[in-house]
Amino acid sequence: MAILSSGRALLDAPAILTRAGLASGMRYADFGCGPLGHFVIPASEIVGPEGRVFAVDVLKSVLASLEDRIRVEMAKNISVVWGDFERPSGVAVPSGSFHLVSVVNIVPILLRSADAVAEVRRTLRPDGKLLLVDWIKEDTAIGPPVEQRVNAAEAELILTKAGFTLKQTFAAGPYHWAQVFSLV
Repeated sequence: MAILSSGRALLDAPAILTRAGLASGMRYADFGCGPLGHFVIPASEIVGPEGRVFAVDVLKSVLASLEDRIRVEMAKNISVVWGDFERPSGVAVPSGSFHLVSVVNIVPILLRSADAVAEVRRTLRPDGKLLLVDWIKEDTAIGPPVEQRVNAAEAELILTKAGFTLKQTFAAGPYHWAQVFSLV
């Protein structure tokens, strides 16, 4: 039986966010944030009181769970936003809002829709970055079935065709890859 890693053993969110360029005073959004805020809570600490974090998800129940965690953590710089990034203007924020947007463990959802890619692009500042993190496309002891995964090369091809520029690729843990894209 495989032992399931959790927390930083599986994905070290603070290290990944820092490597992607998140820093004090920035505005960051996690699209598809999930109920635990695995990237949202550390991002809140990284951007500090001068920055802002936006936890975006399409499931209201997920956002309600995350709001409870935010209260426990006493994070004052996180906004919970219901939004569907698969639709044009589906995330109710002004264009050019974010220094960094992340899509973690749901990259296939982003890549299957030109509207989703366009919505991410709309929300980024001209100097903004997109961080993708997802499961390596190999059979591993944990994670989704291989046929539901996308490899980094597929993501790069789709995003470069959409006008993004790959800035870096790195291992984001034992089972994940990461890529950072810019608009220039």
